[in-house]
Amino acid sequence: MKIALDNLPLDPITLQGMVRDLADALDEGQIEIERLQQIIREFRRARFGRSAETIIDEQTNDDGLSRISPDSARSSFVKQPHRKSLPDHLSRSDVTIAPDVTVCPDCGGSLHDAGTTTSEMLDWVPASVRVVRINRPKCACRACSTLHQAAAPERIAEGCSATPALIAHVLTSRYCDHLPLYRQSRIFARYGLELARSTLADWIRAAAWWLAPLRHMLMSHVCSGERIFADDTPLPVLDPGRGRTRTGRLWAYARDDRDFGGTTAPAVVFYATPDRTAAWPARHLAGYQGILQVDGYAGFTPLTHDGSIRIAACWSHTRRKFYELHQAGSPIATEILSRIRELYQIEERIRGLPPDHRRVVRQERSQDLVTALHKLLSGKLPFLPTRSKLAEAIRYALNRWDDLKRFIKDGRIDLDTNPVERAIRPVALGRKNALFAGSEGGADRWAIAASLIETAKLNGIEPFQWLRNTLETMVAGFPASRLGELLPVR
Repeated sequence: MKIALDNLPLDPITLQGMVRDLADALDEGQIEIERLQQIIREFRRARFGRSAETIIDEQTNDDGLSRISPDSARSSFVKQPHRKSLPDHLSRSDVTIAPDVTVCPDCGGSLHDAGTTTSEMLDWVPASVRVVRINRPKCACRACSTLHQAAAPERIAEGCSATPALIAHVLTSRYCDHLPLYRQSRIFARYGLELARSTLADWIRAAAWWLAPLRHMLMSHVCSGERIFADDTPLPVLDPGRGRTRTGRLWAYARDDRDFGGTTAPAVVFYATPDRTAAWPARHLAGYQGILQVDGYAGFTPLTHDGSIRIAACWSHTRRKFYELHQAGSPIATEILSRIRELYQIEERIRGLPPDHRRVVRQERSQDLVTALHKLLSGKLPFLPTRSKLAEAIRYALNRWDDLKRFIKDGRIDLDTNPVERAIRPVALGRKNALFAGSEGGADRWAIAASLIETAKLNGIEPFQWLRNTLETMVAGFPASRLGELLPVR
């Protein structure tokens, strides 16, 4: 607001009105400044800060360190036990170092065996590349001049010179260890083997063709669960026509029943799409009936219209909205975080218990906490500036309150979507290293490989061994009707 200071009105009423307008404008400006400063703090934390969302407990000092009692301080100086012995499953080679004398150097007497001292050290045997020569002898019949020879073994693709083991190594390096193909090409070159990135990409394309049916079957396994998690993450895809990348999405659907005592194998499935429209989860989850636990993305809401799917919201995403404000010194945000933490403390005690048991405990202990928290949020909101970050965080929670409190009446629901977020994290690391997928087909192959590798890891299965054995079995002619036996689940 611009004011002509040399032409101020003389009327006191008019002047008072101008002062009020200036005060309102100043308040609005201060609110906007605080909002923008909070956005900057969030960007800084996302770029440089730690990811843990913890608050200082009452039992910690001003430095955030737990108070140590004299007894615990003395116990910290107790000698630590020896390190664990090296794993028994590792192969061992013996090196014998004999004394360099044959008689006693002190008295000249003869020496005899007095036992052996044995110690162990870890060693590294570098990887090696070899050539497998396939010899197929020919047998000719002298009577009828016919020639007999064993059929050549099937290859993963026509003209492919790589064994399933080598292709499994490339897949594991790319999608489990997050080594882009150009880095793998350089590593092979160090071993004297020149392999172009295009060759490695062709191998991955061939492997993905074989593995795609397993991804489809794995999705059926996920959707047979009573409760599944869903989330998505950006996936840059090269757009050759424009000479740059465009932002696609990688959708993740996870099943993990272990928190409510389920024994079915956990699994996660990924799908790559060119955008984030709501049509994609509707297509992926067609026919699913049950509980869908998700973050605040509105694209999942249309799935509930026919009543077959119920949405459960994520307390972790809700808590995240208040954590940055707590870091900025907001006492209201700190109080809200403390109350949410009480809910998590109750969940720690009932993790892994049957759904009915969890439901009873929640109705006895969590119900009142959730009701009190709703009252707190509703009571604070009217007194906050509409555009403030705290008001935004409170509205975010209140708009999803029915979905947030659904866990109280259903023991199968968790407080958050952390299982699927943990499954996405390795994919995000691979995205950071590889920067982008080379095409839509490359993004889909990424999704196929990630689905099977991350599911194998969830089930304690070593990815390379599983990929090698599975590709070898499928290429050898494993019946399509029995493919379910090959899934990386236990």
